[in-house]
Amino acid sequence: MNLMDRLRSLLNLPEAGALAMLFVMVAAFTLLSPSFLTYGNIQVVLQPIPEMALLAIGVTILMIAGEFDLSVGSTFVLSPMVMVLVLAAGVPLPLAMLAGLVVALAVGLVNAFVTLRIGLPSFIATLGMLFVARSLAVVISGGFPPPFPRDMNLDWIVGRVDLLRVSVFWLIGIAVLLTLWLRRTDFGSWVFATGGNVGAARDMGVNTALVKTVCFSLCAILAGFAGMIQVFRLRSITPSLGNGMELTAIAAAVIGGAALAGGIGSVTGAIIGALLLAFIENIIILTRVDANWFRFAVGTMIVLAVAFNTWVRHLADTYRKRENR
Repeated sequence: MNLMDRLRSLLNLPEAGALAMLFVMVAAFTLLSPSFLTYGNIQVVLQPIPEMALLAIGVTILMIAGEFDLSVGSTFVLSPMVMVLVLAAGVPLPLAMLAGLVVALAVGLVNAFVTLRIGLPSFIATLGMLFVARSLAVVISGGFPPPFPRDMNLDWIVGRVDLLRVSVFWLIGIAVLLTLWLRRTDFGSWVFATGGNVGAARDMGVNTALVKTVCFSLCAILAGFAGMIQVFRLRSITPSLGNGMELTAIAAAVIGGAALAGGIGSVTGAIIGALLLAFIENIIILTRVDANWFRFAVGTMIVLAVAFNTWVRHLADTYRKRENR
């Protein structure tokens, strides 16, 4: 494979634009602050990445299928809230986690039902669920959830291995499995086909309702699991956990190359998008810029990322047309 073929292959990747932005940003931030690439700072930056990246992965997969989920931030708290309450009742941790994930699955199935059976746009259906799930988290906890058990051994999920937490390896494992699922299985192809053109996918015999239901469910389960990881890491939970994370997850998905119209996106891009947002927040802290500029930076990054990703795809199409002449 010659250099031009390699370049064309790279440009065809949904995460190509985000990857280029990541390299540029790391170089620029290293110049802005000598502390940016230090051991201690990278350790701090990577701590919340598994939770944010898992949320972004779920949102990205659902966006590939052509739908949105604005309720992931509320599922992020409702699922671990159920887990903590079940733990307080004396149930073993594995069963408590299972209970929390079942609740997350229920949220995803309700979102799918309202969207696909009742016919509401997923934006509206999940916006309603955002308030419902958040309210449920407050109600079932009575506003004051029980304290998280302090003597519980959680090294298997949030313990530290030198620079990294074990949760990073959970993220890597889940990311690899979902990448293989999307790229190497028929169902993964159906996800892209459904998001790319739902009518054409139906004509080819794809059960688009099943595809979207699975993606809604997966998105909610990943949000619930991400919330559990954060609760394990902090060893506490409050009803306000995950506030606003739905928009950050969508931002990470879009920055990572997911198309709003569906049919385009990748797990790798979602992780890169989460890293970019974490780096932006970190450099604002290191350079002592007013923290209120963070959302300004995120908004600017979204616009630039979409514009850059569109340009990269246009460039890839241009190379492809030249090759076909």
